[in-house]
Amino acid sequence: MEQETKSEIELNTTSPLVWAYVGDAVYELYVREQLVKNTKLKPHKLHIETIKYVKASAQADILEKIKPELTLEELEIVRRARNSENHHLPKSADVMEYRLATALEGLIGYLYLNGQEKRLNEILKMCTK
Repeated sequence: MEQETKSEIELNTTSPLVWAYVGDAVYELYVREQLVKNTKLKPHKLHIETIKYVKASAQADILEKIKPELTLEELEIVRRARNSENHHLPKSADVMEYRLATALEGLIGYLYLNGQEKRLNEILKMCTK
């Protein structure tokens, strides 16, 4: 799917929750693709395995694991997404896990919307190691 990227100014003035909204979809699609490519699981088992990567607690752990590999600019994106005012909290995660998961999704969404495919792919690979 080809996309038209926003200008850096437009993207930087977009809510980090919008970045996370897009990042959630990009990340889940990446995880699903990897599982389909690398396993022979049936759909229900694919779903169960996908959840292991996309639930908030897993994303929080992943973000902590990859933080040392992030640039200062990426850490700032993570900080902005983590600190965004979000009034929705799932029942399955505590507040800090959810904020960290939002931060990871925000970073992924930002890179996707900014057209930084190479770096996005590097980070997605780090997330699923």
